[in-house]
Amino acid sequence: QVQLVESGGGLVQAGGSLRLSCAASGRTFSRCAVGWFRQAPGKEREFVAAISWTGGSTYYADSVKGRFTISRDNAKNEVYLQMNSLKPEDTAVYYCAARGGLGTYYYPTQYDYWGQGTQVTVSS
Repeated sequence: QVQLVESGGGLVQAGGSLRLSCAASGRTFSRCAVGWFRQAPGKEREFVAAISWTGGSTYYADSVKGRFTISRDNAKNEVYLQMNSLKPEDTAVYYCAARGGLGTYYYPTQYDYWGQGTQVTVSS
């Protein structure tokens, strides 16, 4: 069992930066692939970024490529999402998710564990 808690969300002006953290409990987290997803009001949950359990493989949605960076520290059981050059369209609740496996995964249905989400609001 893995429990996830996101933090680091908030209100920021367009062009600003935020760093989201996903803290995990559970002995197997270091063997889990992790993804970040987001959901804006009235929209479906969408993929943002993913990282393999080693951290050696990452993947990004086109909409955030070059602006967001996913990373992890398995010694601390944490995964991060550094978000730069934020835009109003990045406004959403951001969720981290985890699952076992060797790859990176892009669909919400592929993940077994979810955090409660953290709100990110980007003002224009």
